[in-house]
Amino acid sequence: MKNNLFPIAKEGWKSIGISIVSLIFFYIFDLELLTFFAFIAVVLFIFIYRNPEREASPFESDSVVSPVDGIVLSMEEITSSEYAYKITINSNYLNVSVLRAPLNSFVQSLVSVKGARLSETNNLMKKINSKTEIIFEDYKKNKLKVIHTLKRSLNEVQIAIKKDEKINQGIRYGVAVNGITTLYLPRNFRLNITVGNELKASQTLIGYFSE
Repeated sequence: MKNNLFPIAKEGWKSIGISIVSLIFFYIFDLELLTFFAFIAVVLFIFIYRNPEREASPFESDSVVSPVDGIVLSMEEITSSEYAYKITINSNYLNVSVLRAPLNSFVQSLVSVKGARLSETNNLMKKINSKTEIIFEDYKKNKLKVIHTLKRSLNEVQIAIKKDEKINQGIRYGVAVNGITTLYLPRNFRLNITVGNELKASQTLIGYFSE
């Protein structure tokens, strides 16, 4: 994995580049209205794909931080052989779209499925929209499953890590613009958030694994 340290995430360079070329073209041919729209597009893409530097938070080794910026929509207990808690986080175009590793771990599995990009108000959204599922496992065999599901998004979920790769907490691992992120946590996890909390990727503590 190559960590993206540029102020604009590389996943957005193509969109920004096309907008800049269009801006220059429309300006040369004195197409004022189109020039204005192209300028707005450049500004919007720069905003959407901004990639701010964030200092690592001094949490303990068993901690889990948020992988995304967004608002906690729901928290529920579930019946599963591996997971006991399900947390749903909503991200929109105003949030930073860069994804960050929630814990020191390795990537046990990574599966991406391309699909539709329906609005979250559509009942089929969770079933047929594009999504990426990642299972992180730490050195104590604690597992965290993360599912990034797109809403009406500009691009597919773009992931810069691969299976069996070792990653450090807070490292950038991809980009997801306007999506729903679902976290699945085991029974030995102690939550530190509630519904309605605003989360910041790598900086908001989700909670800790207990022994």
